[in-house]
Amino acid sequence: MEEHRARCLTLLVVLFTVHADEEVTFSQHMDDVIRVVELLEDRNPGLEPLAILRGLRKAAGNEDEFIQHFLGTTKPDITSKTPVMDPHLSHFIRRAMLHKVTKSNTEEGVVLTADGTTVAVTPVLLGIEAALLPKTRARVRGLYPLTLARILGLSFQHYHSSVRSQRLGPDGCWDNVITPQVFTLSEKSSLATDAMVNGGMDGVILGMEVSAQSKHPLNLSSLLRRYYSHRLGTDGLGAAPRLISRRRRETFRELVRPPLLQRQVVKSLVLQQRLIQHTQMSAQDKEELTALVRDGVEEFVQKYMECPAIIPRCQWGAEPYRGTPTLLSLPLSFMYIHHTHTPSQPCLTFQQCSADMRSMQRFHQDVRGWDDIGYSFVAGSDGYLYEGRGWHWQGAHTKGYNSKGYGVSFIGDYTSSLPSQHTMELVRDRLASCAVRGGRLVGNFTLHGHRQLVNTFCPGDAFFAEIKSWKHFGVV
Repeated sequence: MEEHRARCLTLLVVLFTVHADEEVTFSQHMDDVIRVVELLEDRNPGLEPLAILRGLRKAAGNEDEFIQHFLGTTKPDITSKTPVMDPHLSHFIRRAMLHKVTKSNTEEGVVLTADGTTVAVTPVLLGIEAALLPKTRARVRGLYPLTLARILGLSFQHYHSSVRSQRLGPDGCWDNVITPQVFTLSEKSSLATDAMVNGGMDGVILGMEVSAQSKHPLNLSSLLRRYYSHRLGTDGLGAAPRLISRRRRETFRELVRPPLLQRQVVKSLVLQQRLIQHTQMSAQDKEELTALVRDGVEEFVQKYMECPAIIPRCQWGAEPYRGTPTLLSLPLSFMYIHHTHTPSQPCLTFQQCSADMRSMQRFHQDVRGWDDIGYSFVAGSDGYLYEGRGWHWQGAHTKGYNSKGYGVSFIGDYTSSLPSQHTMELVRDRLASCAVRGGRLVGNFTLHGHRQLVNTFCPGDAFFAEIKSWKHFGVV
């Protein structure tokens, strides 16, 4: 009863907001997108999820020839049903779903999720819509092109034809993580920004899940809420379900093989040329395209499937560096493992991990007098790493050795307990291999605990005993 009353209250607030002020409706947060979907479901009882999705696609204006090839038009026929939607709601949907990068390098059609990452909404919903179509070959063919394959291919082509472009990325930061409205990219954009890639991966994951569960009734808002708003237990991701956004990269890695993705990208570009440019691709052009895509997919695999997701400084609210940073000479030969001791407890949410990062930075800058937070990277127990001084700038983590290696700290006191297995794997396996492949660490790098080089108990007795078993651990 209480849950029902709370839900009704939420819907009343949403209704009031929508009708009270056209300019100030919702923020660019996934929670608000989910509330709008829930509102449409409540206003249109009995309407199939596929009809809701088509209504969203129509309101957003996502109907080019490529999309229609797989999903059909959203123009209603005499037998079709469409959701009731007022102009104010349509305005928000268009703002939340119609993707573009502006001349001022802001990215539209993207939203902030509860886990701190940014996602393009359209490929998520296109993936689910493709999965809900009748079980035909067309549906199977449509999942990858509509979510990820086409945008990757177009980005690879743009990179090949422009000396100033990049192939993938970048990430960016929101003006406000509580009520986000404007997302600004950190550098010149590719066509496949981090948000587009995140949305594409989520579209594949959720589309495959919906397809596998097609015999059961689907509630679209519930599916999105479970995926994007799951609350972790005290073990972090250890006991969490597979189908949540924090596991995006590892779940995608389990589901999708690079050769399949490569084939889908090539097929999408061939179809794009036929449908949009109205020309057929020659055998020679297709051969050249395949080589181009192969290189691009290799970079995609390295960046998004093998490397861990890292929350950038501006996203957790870092203060500026004080002074002039020292550039590291890469590749480095060492990685130094720390624990924070204070904060003493693992952080399980983006909000708590961000607060812990700000607290540590204040302590390092204001009490210890350092230029910045000392660590290169910090591991939360929420499934993410947090950028400290990053890959290129010398830290203040291991006195006398800061120029020789990266300092990676785990939030929490691990004197008598260990970080979660997932958090340890994030650093031991993902971050380390990413650094080696990216030319930031040498292949035979050495891993040390902080206490081996400085008179300290860090990284805690229990944790130090654990890292002695890690592959690159070295005795001093």
